[in-house]
Amino acid sequence: MADTLTLFTSIGLSEQKAKETLKNDALSSFNMLGDVVDRDTMGTLLYSMASRLKDTKRLAFLSHSIAQCKICTELQLAAALDFVKSHPHDPINQKEFEEACGVGVVITPEQIEDAVESVIKKHKEQLLKERYRFNMGLLMGEARSALKWADGKVIKNEVDMQVLHLLGPKTEADLEKKPKPQKAKVAENELKVKKEEVAANGENYKTEGYVVTPNTMSLLKKHLEITGGQIRTRFPPEPNGILHIGHAKAINFNFGYAKANNGICFLRYDDTNPEKEEEKYFTAIKDMVEWLGYKPYAVTHASDNFQQLYDLAVDLIRRGHAYVCHQKVEELKGHNAPPSPWRDRPIEESLVLFERMKKGLFAEGEATLRMKMVMEDGKMDPVAYRIKYTPHHRTGDEWCIYPTYDYTHCLCDSIENITHSLCTKEFQARRSSYYWLCNALDVYCPVQWEYGRLNLTYTVVSKRKIIKLVETGVVRDWDDPRLFTLTALRRRGFPPEAINNFCARVGVTVSQTTTEPHLLESCVRDVLNDTAPRAMAVLEPLKVTITNLPESSKSDVRVPDFPANEAKGSHTVSFTRTIFIEQSDFREVMEKGYKRLTPEQPVGLRHAGYVISVQKVIKVSMVELEVTCCSSETAEKPKAFIHWVSQPLVCEMRLYERLFLHKHPEDPSEVPNGFLSDINPNSLQVISSALVDTSVKGANVYDKFQFERVGYFSLDPDSTADKLVFNRTVTLKEDPGKI
Repeated sequence: MADTLTLFTSIGLSEQKAKETLKNDALSSFNMLGDVVDRDTMGTLLYSMASRLKDTKRLAFLSHSIAQCKICTELQLAAALDFVKSHPHDPINQKEFEEACGVGVVITPEQIEDAVESVIKKHKEQLLKERYRFNMGLLMGEARSALKWADGKVIKNEVDMQVLHLLGPKTEADLEKKPKPQKAKVAENELKVKKEEVAANGENYKTEGYVVTPNTMSLLKKHLEITGGQIRTRFPPEPNGILHIGHAKAINFNFGYAKANNGICFLRYDDTNPEKEEEKYFTAIKDMVEWLGYKPYAVTHASDNFQQLYDLAVDLIRRGHAYVCHQKVEELKGHNAPPSPWRDRPIEESLVLFERMKKGLFAEGEATLRMKMVMEDGKMDPVAYRIKYTPHHRTGDEWCIYPTYDYTHCLCDSIENITHSLCTKEFQARRSSYYWLCNALDVYCPVQWEYGRLNLTYTVVSKRKIIKLVETGVVRDWDDPRLFTLTALRRRGFPPEAINNFCARVGVTVSQTTTEPHLLESCVRDVLNDTAPRAMAVLEPLKVTITNLPESSKSDVRVPDFPANEAKGSHTVSFTRTIFIEQSDFREVMEKGYKRLTPEQPVGLRHAGYVISVQKVIKVSMVELEVTCCSSETAEKPKAFIHWVSQPLVCEMRLYERLFLHKHPEDPSEVPNGFLSDINPNSLQVISSALVDTSVKGANVYDKFQFERVGYFSLDPDSTADKLVFNRTVTLKEDPGKI
């Protein structure tokens, strides 16, 4: 095993990833490569190939293609994986395979330059007319079509450079926002559902599966008299965990549907399990609902109705629809539980025993109250009440029997005269029991309507699994910004409007929705682009001394908070003889396509009105630069402008990536060793000595900024008076790795 581990680390894998690789039989078959592997460059490709390859019999074929340098890029690897997937039968035609994967195709910088030049020439007239408002993606797309196997980043750099040469730097007119044509869209914060799909208030009986009894119409009439025909919905979370992104959709749908129909929505805590409920969850749930912008008509609790629910249970026994049972919990598990030998016990006997349950004369698990009905999923006689000798958060020791969800939910809906019980698809199997119980007790029966859950890839939202992540130290707590709980998203800097807009874009469907995080991140960027003021920050500082400025030189530079709309305000930052720039904005050796600072190439400083040129590169313990500056009005136009800071604040920056390596970390076919084995070791990078301009000094927790050319950031609660801490919310749309 030690030899195999050494082999894996020698081909470029980290020690942690190498150890994970040993656990996977398919990945471990790398040892067949022996000394053939080009150890400096092929490790990442091999790991990526083996972790994505479904048909392991192709492992050796693709491994040797990589080892022999036939497959050299991620683009070629993706084509190779597609080819073997579409050609499952032996033998593989080597010639067709190599043609499909671009084996041996070399794209030179000159070819890229010529292709981009040809595309720009084709669109030159429109480019000169629209300038930077022209859709640059069109240029990229046409250049990529002409050079299928070219590196997309290199093409983009070439497009950027040639467009800059043609148009020059952006002017103030270029930075003005182009007015967007008004188009019909879903109102922000509102989830739409076709009206005909959900029964109108008072027309419950028209819903599929709704059971009409002799008393239905009179109960509906009484309900309409109480509500005045008003739509009533509810959001009913269990107060035993923190809300996540899936709950955001439920909140938006329940509150949004009521709002769209001039109705009201209750926040009702389903607090029927005292063993798992804590005050912090009650508080956090209400905070998150209000953070998303919704105000409940009333905050209620299932426990408000404990006495009424108990009285209804007694009535259910009297009607012959429930009985006290002594089967053990283990016997009741699953869908094939044996019938209860106490199902037909006399009503009076069940009444006496239920009273004894209430008085605490049975041990936990010794008796339950069960309903005489079969659920849609085949489960027989679900439990209505069970014994728990745990003090309740609100009622203390008043009760030792507590109702179950199957019993409580529909009756609380009925008591509150809810018109529409909107719930996720997994509750469809409980619809018949919902209607059955209301009708068995002759009480008003709301309509239950199910919609598909919202799931995100690259994450887990299960309470049990998040607790495991916290306990094992993978994340700090429920609000760790790498999670998709609502408290975590708030801490990371996601605006509530963006989450609501995301829910609106996803919409309401009957089928389950699985979405990738980039759609949510796109909604975040749309909001922050208009609301997050700009500032300048340097993550990896490089000290620059401007030698032709006096030692005491200091001036104020005005920086617009929103360059596209300078009327929204500005701030000033100091400009002195010493400034700091990003290390990546300087290269000692010039490379083709690099547009920023080199010994031969000057660069502009954003907002400062200066162009700097390198005079000397100082190498002691750290690299420093000595430069001279001149006014940007007199200097030749530089190829690029970079951000900088002077007399900055030292702060901590936390950069986040996906917490898991695979799309579905809970899927055993994707992650055989469980979700804890799929943790991305690079999901958090902490930069403890980043620099930021002083405009952020008075910021409050959760205030958001766009650090120019770096990304969107939010101030973390860990910040102190001595040191600010920022979380990167999302990157900018531009590829942060571009040269």
